[in-house]
Amino acid sequence: MAAAIALMDLKNKPMTPTPKAIFSWSGGKDSAYCLHKVLSEKLYDVCYLLTTINATHQRVSMHGVRETLLEQQAKAIGIPLLKVYVTEGTNAEYETQMATTLLKAKQEGINNVIFGDIFLEDLRLYREEKLAILSMQAIFPLWKLNTHWLIADFIAKGFKTITCCVNDAYFDENSVGTEINPQFIATLAHTIDPCGENGEYHSFCYAGPLFKTAIPFITGDKIYRPLTISTDKVCSSTASTKGFWFCDLINVAKPI
Repeated sequence: MAAAIALMDLKNKPMTPTPKAIFSWSGGKDSAYCLHKVLSEKLYDVCYLLTTINATHQRVSMHGVRETLLEQQAKAIGIPLLKVYVTEGTNAEYETQMATTLLKAKQEGINNVIFGDIFLEDLRLYREEKLAILSMQAIFPLWKLNTHWLIADFIAKGFKTITCCVNDAYFDENSVGTEINPQFIATLAHTIDPCGENGEYHSFCYAGPLFKTAIPFITGDKIYRPLTISTDKVCSSTASTKGFWFCDLINVAKPI
């Protein structure tokens, strides 16, 4: 009888709602792996994918990926985008635009922002401090995970990704527009983090268990951009960096 009563109490007990969150989405492999983990483990109710876009060039900041490909990713995932547009490229502009967007999300009862960062302490502190001003919380599901294990598990789970931007302190133009697979990882110098966590490279994830369909694209021109401004907290790099190689990824899907 006592067991039956306990079972009834359990059934009648209201379920705790899954907390709402925004996911900071770059479109790369760490974002894809982290979002897949959050969704598959039902850790948060992800309401939006949040991405910073260069308004002038209509590309994802730092990654250089076209906005149209970002939209295809969101469509294939099934979560709407929140776009933060910047033109000046300064920290002040970035922080102002980001705060404006996040405060609007707070009005919908969203107080958590999820990031795919792994071990950069200064970047985590930066994110936490800026969100604390807005009374929001930064969440880091991949924090301190071994990056050798992470990239291996990413590939093993069937994700597909390509380098879209590489740091010339570590790579030359032959490494941009390259598929990230076991062969790519095996050729990395010991000074390069396998997940590119120190800003060695950025990627575009186009297929895998997170997506309903693969994102169709072709590779275009390779372009070199010299570093003309000091690297800030939203893009960690090294003093030996002189610039970045980008591979133009061209959307070949029909317009949404």
